[in-house]
Amino acid sequence: MTDAEARGARPSNQFADRVAGCLAGAAVADALGAPTETRTPEQIRQRYGGWVEDIVEPWHENWREARPLAPYYQGDGRITDDTLMVQAIVDAYLEKGDHLDAYDVPQYVLPRLMSVKRWIPELDKETVPLQRLFLSVKWLALRLYYGHVEPREAGVGNMMDCGAAMYAAPFGVVNAADPEAAYREAIDVTGAHQCSFAREAAGVCAAAVAAALHPEATVDSVVGECLRLAKDGTREAITAVCAAAKGCGDWHEPGVFAVLRAAMAPYDTMGEDYTDLSPLGARRPSRLHSIEELPMALGMFVLAGGAYRGTVLGGVNYGRDSDSIAAMGGAIAGALHGLSAVPRMWLSRIEAASRYDLVGPPLRLAELAMQISRRDHHRHRERERAFQRLCGAPPKP
Repeated sequence: MTDAEARGARPSNQFADRVAGCLAGAAVADALGAPTETRTPEQIRQRYGGWVEDIVEPWHENWREARPLAPYYQGDGRITDDTLMVQAIVDAYLEKGDHLDAYDVPQYVLPRLMSVKRWIPELDKETVPLQRLFLSVKWLALRLYYGHVEPREAGVGNMMDCGAAMYAAPFGVVNAADPEAAYREAIDVTGAHQCSFAREAAGVCAAAVAAALHPEATVDSVVGECLRLAKDGTREAITAVCAAAKGCGDWHEPGVFAVLRAAMAPYDTMGEDYTDLSPLGARRPSRLHSIEELPMALGMFVLAGGAYRGTVLGGVNYGRDSDSIAAMGGAIAGALHGLSAVPRMWLSRIEAASRYDLVGPPLRLAELAMQISRRDHHRHRERERAFQRLCGAPPKP
């Protein structure tokens, strides 16, 4: 499928529909959550006169002069660096035409971030994506391009945040219905970017998407696969937040966000002031801790009973790293339900505001993922035949 064919195309089967729901759903959620990032639920309600349940304007009217935050146009349906990174990974898959590993990051991903200009909605101009990326993602350029560090080790020393997890959904798509394979591929690729619990979160996020793409997936099966694969503090944080979510009602209810935050707090290194980086333990490697975004996204997914809208809006109104929480939750819920779960009005408005095709690239990735699956099946059969010969058994036809 060419770029021109992908634009305006619609899913041709259930898999393509659910891949479009996953990646377009994540992008829509990313744009919805951008204006509320770093805020508290109380501040969000005060600023917008109630809960945010639609596309809203930027937090600051004069966003170019906003300080101390960076002058990004976050609002009015503009996607953020979360979606820019997902697209870079999708493009890398499409160029290589097969599974990715850590060595593919400098070969296929980094050139798109450093050399290929595109429209950057939050900067309101055309430039290379590297100009928009957060510091932890710019680490890729520092280590791989300037430092020539071995890709499998380049992530060591980077800060612990959701930088790798925020682009993990495509790994789940390419390994749909096989959470363990999605986990392994994400862990391999993101070794070029991060380590410790930041890298672990990327693996588990990919596994969640792969599990949600299973034809018999449920909320419980998705969370169960995450817990089966997750390690250390990431597993404990997901357990705590999802258990707390099961004991709560709808995210609109008073006190729900406080309950979820209390469950997450022992595993989070950021503290109650999300913008304060001064604590010595903030964003440092640990086997006892977890990023907040993935456990909270899964908590919102549980809270909403897997529904796309509830999962996303819960993340949007929780605040803190709201765009990433919403985007991860939107990817998982979108994978579970398909493109029809993503409100069409949100989709079209965000495509227009961001000058971005949200459906075409996912459909192309779905087409490639089916090709990769057929090759994987052939490779597995060839290996099985060889193994049977080694064991002295007659080969199966």
